[in-house]
This record gives sequence, structure tokens and C-alpha cells, in this order.
Amino acid sequence: MTRRGVLTALFATLPLLTLTGCPSGGGEKTGGEAPTNTTSGGDKKLVIAWAKWDPADNLQKLTEEFTKETGIKVEVNQIPWSDFETKINAAWTGKSAEFDMVVGDSQWLGNAATGGHYMDLTEWTNDPANFPKADNEEAAIKNYGEYESKLYAIPCMADAIGFAYRKDLFEDQKNKDAFKAKYAKDLAVPETWDDFQKVAEFFTKDGKFGCALFYSKEYDGATMGFDQVLWSFGGAYTKDGKATGAINSPEALKALEFYAGLKKFCPPGGENFYFSECNTAFQEGTVAMAENWFAFMPALVDKAKNKFADQTGYFMVPKGPAGQFVSLGGQGLSLSSYSKNTDDAKKFMAWFSKEDTQKKWVALGGLTANKKVSATDEFKKANPYNETFAKSVPFLKDFDNSPKYSELLKACQEELFAAYSGAKPAKDALDEIAKKHDAVLSAK
Repeated sequence: MTRRGVLTALFATLPLLTLTGCPSGGGEKTGGEAPTNTTSGGDKKLVIAWAKWDPADNLQKLTEEFTKETGIKVEVNQIPWSDFETKINAAWTGKSAEFDMVVGDSQWLGNAATGGHYMDLTEWTNDPANFPKADNEEAAIKNYGEYESKLYAIPCMADAIGFAYRKDLFEDQKNKDAFKAKYAKDLAVPETWDDFQKVAEFFTKDGKFGCALFYSKEYDGATMGFDQVLWSFGGAYTKDGKATGAINSPEALKALEFYAGLKKFCPPGGENFYFSECNTAFQEGTVAMAENWFAFMPALVDKAKNKFADQTGYFMVPKGPAGQFVSLGGQGLSLSSYSKNTDDAKKFMAWFSKEDTQKKWVALGGLTANKKVSATDEFKKANPYNETFAKSVPFLKDFDNSPKYSELLKACQEELFAAYSGAKPAKDALDEIAKKHDAVLSAK
């Protein structure tokens, strides 16, 4: 998503056309004061803090229905991406009741939970009358809201990594014949990373390239692109609480060497690619396949931005020898422990999670983790990538949501980028990540 506060630069150049959505819940307090609902001058109002972008506009529009039904006004307070996390941290420090709910990043959960800033929603969401847990993808509930076996958020802006590809290139008979002759198999959308490598290699010729991938040192780009390969090759960041022996295991090394090796099938400067560069490379016809967050794929549907829009198809992140995993994007909806309107906030979160409300959210262009809604023809036909997104949600997995996530991420970004750019061998990069992560994890 999205993804995180790094999006500031993107939104200055890439307006989003559709976005996402998911269910929500409310809960019991874990810290701070949580007074019962209060009103001001007889007018009830809830305030939701979110970043400034199109999905927040869509949420504001959606809340009009809630106000009509309940008489409770809702304001989506949009904060510039560059200030979003800072503003929320300041509110937490001051135990401010300024915001009743927060659409926050999944990686904030550790800090929010241990600091008592988010209410524990576990018991509240166990009641189907409040939140239809059975109707929502388990992977989404876990990754957007769970910390140490308790739930502090419900997925609100669901997102994931997926791939766009040029259908016209894949369906060209000359390409089919040449691919079959070279690899003794049919040219098709890659289902495995091995298939992906062959297809990327095949289309890298005549000044064109096979793929555009996430390698950038910008925020979390290098890490999010690699994570899903790491996991699918059987690697992990930790084992028994330690990074050494896990992130620098033989499986992790094989994964990094494989992913770094794909860069030769990317355009020059590919080590600096993240979501914006991947979209641009695809729109310019430079690559046959491009990785991106689904939240940024509206730019590929728009014919004014993508001259290949009618020839663009979408597919899931490929499988590896140890399974299939998809890097998580998006954000969850949480209830502030400092809200003075908890009853009304829970009422809103329960309303937002309803199937009918989720259908309205989808009608605004959203993506949802509600399985019933994503299974409908309306959702599948709303955008050409929606069905692929829905298939991806069960395979979501996140990087880390501990209070120390930023330190762990920083080490990954630095060392993985060094491996991608050729500044450091893959083994040395992983050994350094293991060393840095163990230092962070062992620090009190």
C-alpha cells in the first residue's frame, strides 16, 4: 500500500482511481481511559484518522450512509502521508481523544498494543453480531489485526502484491513457438518462480525486458519484493527467537540469490525500482511483466495512462518449492483506547463490517477481505484485477509488527539492496542481517 508512509512521493504524481476496503470491529480497552459515549452540543460525531488519499475520500463518502441510519456524523481526518505516523504517535503520547478510530499500518500493532493505544478487540469480534469473522479471510484478520494472539484491528484497506502482464505478447504465436522450442513447454502465465524466471529470460531481448520488480532501497521496497520469495523457498527471518540460522540459512541464501538474479531481466537501473517505476516500465511497453501492489493497478486499467490497458492481464505471485506466499499491503481499522465515544465507534465498526456495507465499499472501487463479497460477480467484474486479488488474500503474510519493526526493516533494506546492486555477495548480506536482527531482538 499502499504501502506505508513512503507513499508521499507517489501521491504527488499518481492519483489513484480505486481502492480497498475491509471489515472492522471494536473492543475492550488495553490501556488509557475509555469513557462511554459522549456528545457535544447534542451532535454526535466520530473521527477516524487516516492518510490523505483517494481511499479516505471513498470512506468519507461511505460514512454518509451510516449517518443517515444512525444520526451519528463521521469525519475522516486526512493527514498527509509524510506526517501520518508522526501525528498518530503524538496523539498516543498525549493520550489524546482527538481520534476515535485509526486506519493504521499493520506494522504499528506491536507499539500500539504494548503501549495500550489500541483497544483489544478479541472478545468483541468473537461475537458474530459485531463482526462476521467467518466471512473474512483468516490470513487478512491475522495479518491486519493480530499481535501476540490478541486482535487490535480489523482489515480496512486490504492490499497485496500481484503481477500485471502483456496478454498480447503471451498470446503471440511466434512467441509461443519460440518459447516452446527453447524451453520444451508452453508459454503461459507463470505459476512457479522457476516458470517466472524462464518467461522473464525469454522476453529479455531486442531492447525489451522480461520484468519489473521491487528492489528499491526506498522505505520497504527491497524487503517486500524479497519476502514472498524467501518464504516460498522455505526461508524465515527467525527460528526459536533468533535470526542467525534462519535468515542466513541455505534456504534463505538460495532465495536471495534467485531473486537478485532476476534483476538481469529488468530494465537498466532496476535496483531502484519500486511501485511507481514498475508501473511506468509497464505503461511504456518496456517490460512483459510488472510487480505491484493491487492498490496501484488502477493506473494500468486507465487507458489514458496505459496504452496497453486492453492487453493487460493479471496473475498471482508465483509458488516456490516450499509453498506460496504473498506480501501484505494495506491497513487495518482500530479503536483508540482514548476515545470518548467507544459505544458509537463500535457501532460504526460493526456497521462497516456488514456484508451489505462491504458491497457498497466495493461499489466505490474498493477491495475487500470479505469472502462472500469478493466471490460475487459484481466484485470480480468491477476491475480486471479484482479476481486475482481475491485469490491472493488467503496467502497474505506480513514482514513484522513488533515494536522494533522499523529497526528490523532498516537492516533488511540496507543489506538486501547491497546484494541487489552488487555491492555485497548475497551470503554476506544475509549474515549481516542476521547479526543486526539478533542485536535488535536481544536489546532491552
